[in-house]
Amino acid sequence: MTKPNLPELLHAAVTAVGGVERPGQVTMAEAVAEAVDDNAHLLVQAGTGTGKSLGYLVPALAHGERVVVATATLALQRQLVERDLPRTVDALHPLLRRRPEFAMLKGRSNYLCLHRLHEGVPQEEEDGLFDQFEAAAPTSKLGQDLLRMRDWADETETGDRDDLTPGVSDRAWAQVSVSSRECLGATKCAYGAECFAEAARERAKLADVVVTNHALLAIDAIEGAPVLPQHEVLIVDEAHELVSRVTGVATGELTPGQVNRAVRRAAKLVNEKAADSLQTAAETFERLMELALPGRLEELPEDLGYALMALRDAARTVISALGSTRDKSVQDEDAVRKQALASVENIHDVAERITQGSEYDVVWYERHDRFGASLRVAPLSVSGLLREKLFAERSVVLTSATLKLGGDFNGVGASLGLAPEGTEGEDVPQWKGLDVGSPFDYPKQGILYVARHLATPGREGSRGDMMDELADLVEAAGGRTLGLFSSMRAAQAAAEELRGRLEKPILLQGEETLGELIKTFAADPETCLFGTLSLWQGVDVPGASCQLVVMDRIPFPRPDDPLMSARQKAVEEGGGNGFMAVAATHAALLMAQGAGRLVRATGDRGVVAVLDPRLANARYGSYLRASLPDFWYTTDRNQVRRSLATIDAAAKADGK
Repeated sequence: MTKPNLPELLHAAVTAVGGVERPGQVTMAEAVAEAVDDNAHLLVQAGTGTGKSLGYLVPALAHGERVVVATATLALQRQLVERDLPRTVDALHPLLRRRPEFAMLKGRSNYLCLHRLHEGVPQEEEDGLFDQFEAAAPTSKLGQDLLRMRDWADETETGDRDDLTPGVSDRAWAQVSVSSRECLGATKCAYGAECFAEAARERAKLADVVVTNHALLAIDAIEGAPVLPQHEVLIVDEAHELVSRVTGVATGELTPGQVNRAVRRAAKLVNEKAADSLQTAAETFERLMELALPGRLEELPEDLGYALMALRDAARTVISALGSTRDKSVQDEDAVRKQALASVENIHDVAERITQGSEYDVVWYERHDRFGASLRVAPLSVSGLLREKLFAERSVVLTSATLKLGGDFNGVGASLGLAPEGTEGEDVPQWKGLDVGSPFDYPKQGILYVARHLATPGREGSRGDMMDELADLVEAAGGRTLGLFSSMRAAQAAAEELRGRLEKPILLQGEETLGELIKTFAADPETCLFGTLSLWQGVDVPGASCQLVVMDRIPFPRPDDPLMSARQKAVEEGGGNGFMAVAATHAALLMAQGAGRLVRATGDRGVVAVLDPRLANARYGSYLRASLPDFWYTTDRNQVRRSLATIDAAAKADGK
């Protein structure tokens, strides 16, 4: 039998999921197949509505080798595992004459730990309670959640936190889960044979397609101990998120609370001298942190250096001493020791990393209203790590609706450790960029309006002219507005102001869960939804409920963001343009994502309004505009009001 051709396979899969074949999807599938066959790398931008998941799944399944698909969001993982993969596998089975297996794999702490569930959380001095089920009153929210998880443990097949509905708080989940460092290991654990995390790993080893998240992909690359099974093809969806997720995994943190927890956990397991030295080091560190002011530490202050060395050395002593002392009152000693060891090792590793003072790390203090001060360390860049770990020995396909910034892929490519497209050389991964377009007619479906007449936004202070403009636009649109703000403070101020001025319901992020807010926003066309970062990327509301997307200002990183400013400075010291490479690229990605909220279906119409004149006036404005969908562009405020009123009237005439 001849091998089924790609168009035939794609047609079968698209029909099975009830979709429509798009030219961009066919182009993408052919390019992915070619990259996989040639063991090459591909960056592919596929606009909303292209059907990109089938654009990569079909050629990957047809290739026959093991594929890992990594996504940034839970929503896309679910869509792949619950909808796209089952239907695609069924549709391709008769043509491929085989049925590819697929599985989902996440980090260990995402799975219920049966040992924790049945044996309880190791005792800590602060609460003095061993059995968390006895400790949490059944009437409390925590108690009810724990009892519900105990029942759920008997019926769940996966033990995956995301399969538990309704969900539970991080605090409740922490009672029944362990990190990979705290795990006893399947052979030493009484529940090893039934372990959900081990079962997920076994399923992944047997699967042809493993769906995971960016964080686990980063752990696999950074920690050297492979978590993912061997694979020939890696597909990174939502690839615009990859650098920030990898940075997150590679970031270390020390807080007084975390250090004190480690002291309490280790105290019963080591001799008094070792415990005292860690306690003393912890107290010195805590005193210093009380005085910590937010900001980057370009050089380590002497007193902090001494405090960290004391912590590191005391932690090393405790690690060596763990196991030499046995306290007869300690129950379930292996688990207690493992948890203590994990806490102390983390303190040791982060303190050691900061005191070593690598030129490739950025160290800073952060202050949080609720949690106090923390000391953080993150890599100046993850591009070298990604180039070395991601692009060696496998074909990599990276895809997203936003990868082409300012007209080419080189900006995103550089952040991933790739030389400009077409660069030849030894040890230089070869890659190709491809934009397969969008099924939407952006110039006819949307308008990009820049409020050129407004004052340039300053760092602080109210923007009265911006509030007037926002109120006028929302009024003209008849509600139907998604407001994307650069800070929570700005979103709150705008919600407060417009609630006083307009009759329209204004929803504000944080006043209800995001899912509930989006549901309410989608259900009532007069409603507006205002919020910050997660709304720029997480809202999918096709139709008449979202006909105006407003951005209050260009979302450059804050000037006092330690990591972004350090990255910008490093580019400048290397002779590059730090502002364009870091700040403008960051803003372009977010604005492209934000503008993508407007047109989600072929019938959608509307306006993206940017209330920041710099998009029209500044030199970098053309770069940012070139990163957005190709909407019809105007700075005429009266024209935009008329257009919004017309779109609103048409929606009302359709009963929407």
